[in-house]
Amino acid sequence: MAQHEVTLITGDGTGPELAEAARRCVDATGVDIRWDVQEAGVDVMARKGTPLPDETIASVRRTRCALKAPITTPVGTGFRSINVYLRQELGLYACIRPCKQYRGVRTFFENVPLDLVIVRENTEDLYAGVEFEAGKPETGKLIEFINSLPADRKIKTGASETGISIKPISVSGTERIVRCAFDYARQHGRRKVTAVHKANIMKYSDGLYLETARRVAGEYQDIEFEDRIVDNMCMQLVQKPEQYDVLVLPNLYGDILSDLAAGLVGGLGVAPGANIGPNGAVFEATHGSAPKYKGLNKVNPTAVILSAKLMLEHLGEADAARRLEQAVADVIAEGKAVTYDLKPHRDDPTAVGTREMAHAICQRLQ
Repeated sequence: MAQHEVTLITGDGTGPELAEAARRCVDATGVDIRWDVQEAGVDVMARKGTPLPDETIASVRRTRCALKAPITTPVGTGFRSINVYLRQELGLYACIRPCKQYRGVRTFFENVPLDLVIVRENTEDLYAGVEFEAGKPETGKLIEFINSLPADRKIKTGASETGISIKPISVSGTERIVRCAFDYARQHGRRKVTAVHKANIMKYSDGLYLETARRVAGEYQDIEFEDRIVDNMCMQLVQKPEQYDVLVLPNLYGDILSDLAAGLVGGLGVAPGANIGPNGAVFEATHGSAPKYKGLNKVNPTAVILSAKLMLEHLGEADAARRLEQAVADVIAEGKAVTYDLKPHRDDPTAVGTREMAHAICQRLQ
């Protein structure tokens, strides 16, 4: 049996509890994993002066595979997102987020079998972080430059009150994410890829994305291709989600629609994710760190465990991945050893904690 070395980033808030739960479940599959445990987040920031220590990045570069528990991202102030930094620093250009319905999870579509996959570009678009702060001299110069161009759109507010974000979309970045979506569709027996955009308004960024996506789609005649404007796509997903299969999107739309799609199948608690590039991969839940529940042994570990399932697939351990997903599905369907959010009523006294649900999944595996 092959041994795999994997970096385990324990995160902050409820992250360490979730990391331990996922680790136990992966070990219970029998796959030989040598874990290199590393830290990141607000807790290590207080001790080391950085939310992402050099040794954590070095570990992921060496192992080329990481399972990451949730990390807090401050809103509006503080350090930029560690998640975004990791993706950009390690070249993890593709974010793959399956949104699959499991029996026993409450949804508004219980009679419609849903199994969507969001393929999100990770390195470009507004999340590239090219921003200019209101009141800064360089912001004023940028506004002055933009307003000097012979274009029909001007910035009509002053530099003191205007912040600017720049949205880069490239041919090469679009080509590789669209190919990733089609290759995923082929490998997993999927029937259709839908490119999502706002090309009717942003003609030189989203327009370039759509033009490139259509050209790449021509190389995959065995997979159906279509495109949707992003606002219409949101409506379509709410009205008739069963008509869609693999969605490929620029960065910001992918972030928003992956949460929407997770809501269709029961919420972020069952929404895993994978970030993949040519030199490695980081697997993480779609949800955040829920710091108010830190140390309470309360939160649902499913999304992190299913992210570990994606990790096992990436490592070539397809049978273990299948068994792990089946064990998760069985425990949820039975409805006994599940956390409060998976009970019919959230105040159900029979709800178990994070550790206990992970233990039940391990028992299923064994």
